[in-house]
Amino acid sequence: MELRMEADLHTHTTASDGTQRPAANVQMAYENGLGAIAITDHDTVSGVAEALEAGRKLGIEVVPGVEISTVARGQDIHVLGYYINITDAKLLSRLDSLRETRDKRNEMIIEKLQQLGIAITMDEVLQEVANVKTKGDTVGRPHIAAVLLKKGVVASISEAFDSYLGKGAAAYANPPRIEPKTAIEWIHEAGGKAVLAHPGIYHDDELVEIIMAQGLDGIEAYHSDHTPEQEAKYVQLAKTNGLLVTAGSDFHGERGGVVFHAPIGARRIGIEVVTELRKGRSE
Repeated sequence: MELRMEADLHTHTTASDGTQRPAANVQMAYENGLGAIAITDHDTVSGVAEALEAGRKLGIEVVPGVEISTVARGQDIHVLGYYINITDAKLLSRLDSLRETRDKRNEMIIEKLQQLGIAITMDEVLQEVANVKTKGDTVGRPHIAAVLLKKGVVASISEAFDSYLGKGAAAYANPPRIEPKTAIEWIHEAGGKAVLAHPGIYHDDELVEIIMAQGLDGIEAYHSDHTPEQEAKYVQLAKTNGLLVTAGSDFHGERGGVVFHAPIGARRIGIEVVTELRKGRSE
């Protein structure tokens, strides 16, 4: 019997800004020898049910998750929630409110692009994703980037973010959002574990330590955008503070022939971490 002893705990699907259906992510996890995969779409759990069904068929454990968008010190901070109750009415209502903020952000970005003389509308972005989106899904910057690429405004998705959509770029927008502490509380109230996503990309370890003290259960030390030195640093930081260490590829699928951020399984952690995440906070 084949032993599948590793997990990738950070992947995205068409429910947010990934390019593959949830079932396809689970299939890739199976093909890459994983025993578990988390579905962690931005501010939505609408893709989890499909993934759970695929996991049952393939014998792969699917970790129901979400990646909640927050802001601290003027920059985006993402908090991963694992083993949340995806039918919890309060959680679903809260995620609805976050998607409304995300929609406002998209409109702000489109307005800035138009002011820069770029012919683009929100209707064009929505039309681009109409065939893959269902109720409860999110639309984000990668979808705007895809339209910019299609129009020939940029030569790659990376260029779209570097020139227009990324932090500090010409059309960047960041409306008021909840703070990380609030996201942690929401995750706990929905029965889940809260993990700080990709701390290395924030370039603010003082802020990371502040968030750690707000009730975090773990840190995503192993991430596709971390250097080996960063991974070692966050592993040690987590262990020093008694927090779980997780790993995730942050797979978003392929756009323009490029896989973002990395293939499923590019970062993986022992299956025992999944067991720890599954444990209820009251246990």
